[in-house]
Amino acid sequence: MGAPVLITRPGERARALAEVIEAKGFGTERLAVMQQETVPETADVRSAWLDIDHFHKVVVISPAAAERLAEALDRYWPQLPQRLELYAVGQATATVLHQALGLKVRVPAPTAGEETSEALLALASLQCLEHQRVLLVAGQGGRPLLGDTLEQRGARVTRLEVYRRRLITPDAGARTWLEQGGYQALVVSSGEILEHLARWCSEAAFQQPLVVSSQRLATLAKTLGFRIPVVASGASPAALAAAVARTCDPEDGE
Repeated sequence: MGAPVLITRPGERARALAEVIEAKGFGTERLAVMQQETVPETADVRSAWLDIDHFHKVVVISPAAAERLAEALDRYWPQLPQRLELYAVGQATATVLHQALGLKVRVPAPTAGEETSEALLALASLQCLEHQRVLLVAGQGGRPLLGDTLEQRGARVTRLEVYRRRLITPDAGARTWLEQGGYQALVVSSGEILEHLARWCSEAAFQQPLVVSSQRLATLAKTLGFRIPVVASGASPAALAAAVARTCDPEDGE
């Protein structure tokens, strides 16, 4: 298979991404550079779970947040609340919710081109939110864009931070890949991970293709020194793998 494609996605979701990329004929190596940890449940968080049927909309930021939401509903709602209106930033998050809950999940329109907060905010049903309560399920930190914009549109937003991210120093093997640049592509779907990895990248690594999940990350990558950022259509395994194939084997990228 030759040089591998480097994957930086944390947790079990790295395996799904690796499988799709490997199905396209590329070897993969996982760089363990971030760990996701569940945040202990506070009384306020528990209250929000118990009152989730009082929210007009529930917006879920990531697959990790979707998993925590599904777990909470399993604990506190033997029968799912009626008329639970779910939104997800990307298809991967929507898939976790649909598989766990069997409910319809609204996602950015395909015409948006990318699975981003900006694309989700373009949905017609999120434009006028006067007197509506919105529950935002996310990790600690991250961009404030979604919550701030929903509030500007009139929503009363409750943000639940249900997990945290911990950056990990790359091990010796990972540092060797980043020092030598001896790989086909580096796949990153997190700005936090991208900034973290840039500290160990040599000029050889900066010259290698970098597959990212949004134009925003591509812009960040250029400021960090990456020469060849390639934008996938989203953060799902299929979207990232298609971008890898397009970049590393252009003739078969279709």
